[in-house]
Amino acid sequence: MKFSFMASLIGFAILFVAVAVLYFFLSALGVFSSIEHTIHLVTSSGGNAGSNASSWFSAGTVLGYTILAGTIDVILITALSTVGAVIYNAVSHISGGVEITLREAD
Repeated sequence: MKFSFMASLIGFAILFVAVAVLYFFLSALGVFSSIEHTIHLVTSSGGNAGSNASSWFSAGTVLGYTILAGTIDVILITALSTVGAVIYNAVSHISGGVEITLREAD
């Protein structure tokens, strides 16, 4: 359980850094402002101002959802790895496991 928790925590840190770097790279290129402008054009009509998508692509929103998804992943990976190890150990105990004999090459 400790190993799977640490491995999933490291995976979460890598995911967060990758999303942050990708977000700031795309933001510097102006991708999000183009998407916001396109959404505004598509949703606006004569009497309607259209949707304001600027809050959808803010750094806080994107990184907040990344933290939420990463936390759920850490919990699920830790739980599933622990349950998988328990099931594997139970099956190995019941069936006697797999015995491998190695010998030197001639």
